[in-house]
Amino acid sequence: MTRLGQNGPQTSRIGLGCMGMSDFYGPADEDRSIRTIHHAAERGITLLDTGDFYGMGHNEMLIGRAMRELPREKLVISVKFGALRTAEGGFIGYDARPAAVKNFLAYSLKRLGTDYIDIYRPARLDPNVPIEDTAGAIAELIEEGHVRHLGLSEVGPETIRRANAVTPVADLQIEYSLMSRSVEQAILPTLRELGIGMTAYGVLSRGLIADQRREAPEGLRARMPRFAGEAFEHNRRLVEQFSGMASERSVSTSQLALAWVAAQGEDIVPLIGTTKPERVDEALAAIEIELSQADLAAIAEALPAHEVAGTRYDAHQMEMLDSER
Repeated sequence: MTRLGQNGPQTSRIGLGCMGMSDFYGPADEDRSIRTIHHAAERGITLLDTGDFYGMGHNEMLIGRAMRELPREKLVISVKFGALRTAEGGFIGYDARPAAVKNFLAYSLKRLGTDYIDIYRPARLDPNVPIEDTAGAIAELIEEGHVRHLGLSEVGPETIRRANAVTPVADLQIEYSLMSRSVEQAILPTLRELGIGMTAYGVLSRGLIADQRREAPEGLRARMPRFAGEAFEHNRRLVEQFSGMASERSVSTSQLALAWVAAQGEDIVPLIGTTKPERVDEALAAIEIELSQADLAAIAEALPAHEVAGTRYDAHQMEMLDSER
């Protein structure tokens, strides 16, 4: 177990990202997804991460079903909000106005079947709303008992400081992997200065850092520059070189990559996205891998981030990331 920052909740060493159970990566079996959530809880994983826009509410309802057979007090539910979508699933902007925050929260509580959310966070910075207003609305929800902690997602140092000045921030959710290490420059030092934790998503770079990623992907990944054309072929070769190091240790490529992220600090909680119980077990085994400082350096050198081809999102999405400014 660990704690998300100085003021955040105590949680398991890794969390379960539930997005793929409802959206973006093709159809998923609901019963198997619920079994995966239950299996994760049985293995000691307490942190469940979702967004109210994953499947336009479907993901929260799915988690709500799973939670009926789990002790609520032992779970840490993290919810992102603010993304606006059409009936066809397209994204049409963000809304983090105080009134919208409270409206989104009310619907999330209903879908989840709970009277509070442990960590509530805007999915992206709304360029039309000062972060102080959004954080202030969540501070009011904390006072009312509907939310336990404020979280942030994909924002930079200045926004982190401004939000934390309103009410303590538990953690920042942001992409962090061997292939995405820009957070190390200014964001991670800011978090540690302020005593804020990190939940790291994309720890396998959307599955790019995996033994089975040998063919060009479909769906969401197909729209990501790292998976396109020559960039994909280049990145695949990088991963194949790294896979040799994993083989030498008798672990999978994804396990070694996850172990590297987890070893960056107790204040970093990796999120694993899966719909399969066996993948949960693999991830739990990965965080037990012991890595020395020399090991960490050698792993980083084997898969150098500066040699990765393509950005982690397309140009339009990159423009929306306060964390990339």
